[in-house]
Amino acid sequence: MVELSFQIESVAPIAHAASPQLAFRVAITEAVATPIQSVLLKCQIRIEPARRRYSEENHERLLDIFGPPDQWGKTMHSMLWTHAQEFVPAFTHGATIDLAVPCTFDFNVTATKYFAAMEEGHIPLCFLFSGMVFYQAGDDGLQVAPIALDKQANYRLPIHVWKQMMDRYYPHSTWLSLDRDVFELLLGYKVRCGLATWEQAIESLLARESQQVTS
Repeated sequence: MVELSFQIESVAPIAHAASPQLAFRVAITEAVATPIQSVLLKCQIRIEPARRRYSEENHERLLDIFGPPDQWGKTMHSMLWTHAQEFVPAFTHGATIDLAVPCTFDFNVTATKYFAAMEEGHIPLCFLFSGMVFYQAGDDGLQVAPIALDKQANYRLPIHVWKQMMDRYYPHSTWLSLDRDVFELLLGYKVRCGLATWEQAIESLLARESQQVTS
């Protein structure tokens, strides 16, 4: 019987990747020293927002996600961040691998808004492991078994690691996806006003809105 356990040891950005990715260092151990031929490892990674404290500034930044703080007891729940998978080569007793996790900077994704709202501290994560284990079982030859569904590991991701990675790929900028109809309206406004950049178009609209509020 194969009994794997998992622990997250560290995290670091993957250097020179085509898009932002974090490498989580995962230590895998096998309880009874069964020769493992390989593991097809899958992982669901969830954010556990209730497992940390928040400042007054965080309250405002998280309003779009969870609503007012007095509602967080009902609205602040575990949420999916992403999925990842990795092939683990042969080992006995244990192995250490890098689990590559792609990271989006799309602010239509709730997880991105949550990460960006944090200025300091850690992001509480829960890694839920699954997949298939291929192992040698004496005279019975090669066997296949699923990873037990209760295998998981917690990790506190330092928020500065995520922010430094995003600053490397998107220095002093942010990506925002728009509905095509809204984009066409914004484009028309930009052209009619003779504005050179999208930033100028949005700043112009914000200035008009501010004037209407104060008038």
